[in-house]
Amino acid sequence: MTKHLLTSAAFAGLAAGLIAAVLQYFLVVPVLMEGELYESGARIHFSLTGIPQSEAGSTIIWADPMRHLGTFAMDLITFTGFALILVAGFAIASRFGHQITQTSGLIWGFAGFAAVHLAPAMGLPPELPGTIAAELAPRQLWWIGCVIFTAAGIASLGYGRGPMWPVVGVALIVAPHIVGAPRLDTYFGLGPAELGSLFAARSLGVAAVAWAVMGAVAGRVWSAAA
Repeated sequence: MTKHLLTSAAFAGLAAGLIAAVLQYFLVVPVLMEGELYESGARIHFSLTGIPQSEAGSTIIWADPMRHLGTFAMDLITFTGFALILVAGFAIASRFGHQITQTSGLIWGFAGFAAVHLAPAMGLPPELPGTIAAELAPRQLWWIGCVIFTAAGIASLGYGRGPMWPVVGVALIVAPHIVGAPRLDTYFGLGPAELGSLFAARSLGVAAVAWAVMGAVAGRVWSAAA
């Protein structure tokens, strides 16, 4: 079982990490580096006259292999860790008689994306560099709680038996957002709103694709070795 679990996680994590790194390189990194221009003060969106206007695009230095190599390595490590958690869920589900296939693995992947990225983003969306936000510790605590509650809620909706489980599942998913993520009382925008929304959308899009690939690959390898 341990070898089965590790093999599935390794293949899925490497596939998802590779996809994520490539998509981030072409879609997220350019926006991230443009945001860093506003963080460093090299570019200012709000001028002294108060007119919110600045040049679009950035001078991207692609000849920085160490930075991109570090991002690639972190993607592989991060998604391999997520894959280990995912296939551990496969093992638990299998013990209760649920069959894991490529299709069900894909569904698990989207569920993981919803729990780890989509639901927390409703309170703490991906932010451009230099964005002023609430204190880090409360935000981290809320993010962890949101992930746990959302994952438990999805599991209740998917595997709960009886009329009360859907109610429990919805309550668990909604609870963190009723409490609310830590936020400041004032907005502090360094960069253009268009750039921030593009960064958030692309970050979530890349994560969705990577989790889908991870779930499908993990399910395929798991079912093939079963």
